[in-house]
Amino acid sequence: MYLEKINSPQDVRKLSIEQLDVLAGEIREGVLNRVSNHGGHVGPNLGITEATIALVYVFDIPEDKIVFDVSHQVYPYKMLTGRAYGYLDNKRFDDVSGYSSPEESPEYDCFEIGHTSTSVALATGLQKARDIRGGKENIVAVIGDGSLSGGEAFEGFDMAAEIGTNMIIVVNDNEMSIAENHGGLYGNLKLLRDTDGKAELNFFKAMGLDYVYVEDGNNIASLIAANFIGGFFGVHLSVNAFSLGVCGLGGLPGTVMLLITDTLFKI
Repeated sequence: MYLEKINSPQDVRKLSIEQLDVLAGEIREGVLNRVSNHGGHVGPNLGITEATIALVYVFDIPEDKIVFDVSHQVYPYKMLTGRAYGYLDNKRFDDVSGYSSPEESPEYDCFEIGHTSTSVALATGLQKARDIRGGKENIVAVIGDGSLSGGEAFEGFDMAAEIGTNMIIVVNDNEMSIAENHGGLYGNLKLLRDTDGKAELNFFKAMGLDYVYVEDGNNIASLIAANFIGGFFGVHLSVNAFSLGVCGLGGLPGTVMLLITDTLFKI
């Protein structure tokens, strides 16, 4: 079992793509073990597994910072940052909370989060603080399509584009939320899905963000490629990685929009 040997993100980077695919299955087993015996969130964690593996594989965590919206989908992230015992060992379920927690892990968890639509705004605080002190680390915000309907999410996008320095926003567009989605934004998300992200009408570009679309959000290799592009944005991007058809994206350095679609794990 690979997961039992993962003590830090460095251990994840030692694995091949094929091994990472096996790791994804082991993570899902850990999620189901905890939720079946202790309670918790199932769907969000099953759906975000590959995206989380790709983020941990690409970025230099904990130097680079990741902020998860709501943070009820952090089970895979916790497993990959030395806390797999909270999902594999039934006697240690209470040693790990169901949300991100700096008290539990100040090294890996940036905020105590439990409310929707907050990750991008929180990440802009890290973005601005990094720029003030002259840091070089990547700042990553993860948010779902349901959370995009919150006003604070819009304000976060607006501020991220205004600051204009390196930041990566990952939108997990799985057409799922706790309640039915309404509003003009969701018509544009559907248009982007229907056109593989090529539609001229693009909410994210209109906000001043650069944009990368990943069709298969459960494909680790594709997700790693997209995140490599985001990671290099603050340096000198002219990259065509893992056969993802992107080269020389403009606006360097800038804020990247990674739209990840269809990441809901279907049993």
